[in-house]
Amino acid sequence: MMTTPEPAGAHEAAREIEELRSLVRHHEHRYHVLDDPEIGDSEYDALYRRLVNLEADFPELVTPDSPTQRVGGAVAEGFAVVEHREPMLSLSNAFDGEELRAWYARVLRLLEVEEVALVCEPKIDGLAISLVYRDGALEVGATRGDGLRGEDITANLRTVREIPLRVQGEDVPPAFEVRGEVYLSQDEFERLNAARAEAGEPLYMNPRNTAAGSLRQLDPKVTSERRLQLFVYQIGWIEGAAPHTSQWEALEWLNRVGFRTNPVADQFEGIQDAVASIDRPEESIDRAVAFCEEWVRRRGELAYAIDGVVVKVDDVVQQRQLGVVGREPRWATAYKFPAEQAVTRLRDIQVSVGRTGALTPFAVLEPVVVGGARVSVATLHNAEQVEAKGLLIGDDVIVQRAGEVIPEVVAPVLPAREGREDELRPFEAPTQCPACTAAVETDGPASRCPNLRCPPRVARTVEHFASRGAMDIEGFGEKLAARLTELGFIEGVADIYGLAERREELLALDGIGEKTLDNLFAQIEASKQRPLRRLLVALSIRHVGGETARDIAVHFGEMAQLRAAAVEQIEAIDGVGPIVAQALHEYLEDSANGAEIDRLAAAGVRMDDDTSARGGPLEGDIVVVTGALDRWSRNEVEALIKELGGRVSGAVGKQTSYLLAGAGGGAKRARAEALETEILGEDEFLERLRERGWDGEE
Repeated sequence: MMTTPEPAGAHEAAREIEELRSLVRHHEHRYHVLDDPEIGDSEYDALYRRLVNLEADFPELVTPDSPTQRVGGAVAEGFAVVEHREPMLSLSNAFDGEELRAWYARVLRLLEVEEVALVCEPKIDGLAISLVYRDGALEVGATRGDGLRGEDITANLRTVREIPLRVQGEDVPPAFEVRGEVYLSQDEFERLNAARAEAGEPLYMNPRNTAAGSLRQLDPKVTSERRLQLFVYQIGWIEGAAPHTSQWEALEWLNRVGFRTNPVADQFEGIQDAVASIDRPEESIDRAVAFCEEWVRRRGELAYAIDGVVVKVDDVVQQRQLGVVGREPRWATAYKFPAEQAVTRLRDIQVSVGRTGALTPFAVLEPVVVGGARVSVATLHNAEQVEAKGLLIGDDVIVQRAGEVIPEVVAPVLPAREGREDELRPFEAPTQCPACTAAVETDGPASRCPNLRCPPRVARTVEHFASRGAMDIEGFGEKLAARLTELGFIEGVADIYGLAERREELLALDGIGEKTLDNLFAQIEASKQRPLRRLLVALSIRHVGGETARDIAVHFGEMAQLRAAAVEQIEAIDGVGPIVAQALHEYLEDSANGAEIDRLAAAGVRMDDDTSARGGPLEGDIVVVTGALDRWSRNEVEALIKELGGRVSGAVGKQTSYLLAGAGGGAKRARAEALETEILGEDEFLERLRERGWDGEE
């Protein structure tokens, strides 16, 4: 059988993407959950940025569990779980004025307008929280967590004096959510550390992690002893009439009813809405860039730490129209401040093992404080990067930190080598896996452990299998996956479904109680009913992400038909190219993978999918959406179209079935008119769905 070979570029990208995801997940967990980062900011920004760029170049490689598709962090143990009514999202990053202007240009293009008003607010280096008020009283306070679920820290937040326990006013909605950032001032951070030094206790690392740790105290009395402060920056969901139509109005309303908003924030209207003066640029983006650059210089004047400026589209209707992509709103971005640097000693270069077996070197550093964070580890990507930077173990190196989490080793300090030559040694890439001693396979700059049973590989594979975007086994996180793999309870993902038979052995382990175990077993049992599309994501098949898995599962309906399909049949699915088809076919042809799938089926894991989209009312339709809709957000209507069997396109072309148009949408509407493409309003679109038998709610 003739197959289409995978292009070398995509093959290398897939390897690097997996390496990047593994590193980003690890350091997000250290930062957001443990409040104990191993490393600083700049390297994290570089890693994350590289991952975003690679996924943009190879969209078929995007998976729903990628760090770019979700908010970092997880729910800490010891607190009740709060389901966020609307996700608490992360922000895209711009690192200079040019990138901020590029973001603004995308906003204008998507809105099909010439200019929009912007609001700029300092980006506080603290802990994001959600506050829910009902009938004017504080009901629930929670951390961001993983963006969908957070920790209920209401009792601790009640000790923060700047959080109003009740708000009053004629225009206060019956129930609403506000979001803000809890932080420690520089003075309070120094006061706490002075007290700890006097008591002979270890010092806190930085204000951000100290604030986060303060809010996660199981005893609210401990929280109350620390003078935490708050800035609120957003209204979340609202029941009843909204008191605002713009971000600037929201800030004014929040301040009026008793919340503390940042006085440094500023609004920049477009030239169509404001009179330009000689002493300031005319366009809103010019003034926003000037604001960001000013606070790069003046950040030291503030009594609290900031690591950038958040820039938002002001108009709420335009925000709704822009919607969300992945884990990020299109209507906001973060202008990140430049890196800060320090010099420290490179103690060692060690190697970690990723989910795909990728071996990634990382720098072990003499701990150093860079930009307010204690840094001890930095990634090095691969052996070629170590060589390209000219690093020797024992070097004094320049460490750079920008943004929030991971630092970067910039270069060695060459003059510092004088007289120390005998103490320095080069890094030698391992020929054996550091975890299982299997012979290492190399492919260009990438190295890989080929052993599918290598404990770190298995642990990370199991962690991914149980993750929210895959089989969604709550409670089966990184620590448990690593522990059960190390102890030999799990050698492959199918072993998860045999854990109930080892109940007594598990109960004998420290830290695992009956209630925890019963909850875990219930989650494992429930996961058996996840549809085929979720299983395909969970199996860690190269290039198969959520959308691709859905298309494949809907097309074939069940695993047996998929396993029997030729590569050409897979490639024939709309939206599945030769690279994805070849990777999927090779995975299913592999005997070890086939045996694992058989074990999953024998354990009762579902092997079919909901195929309602096949033959759905929009099957065969290619729909373009434009303008501001009243009934749905952009994300909601696009999800509905796909659910009903249709395809969503970003541009009007000859193959477009019709344009679904709300208010505005000038360019796409004009294009549709020029091509004589049918244009439907919301009511006409609903009528068409009804005519085709759809009985969903309006």
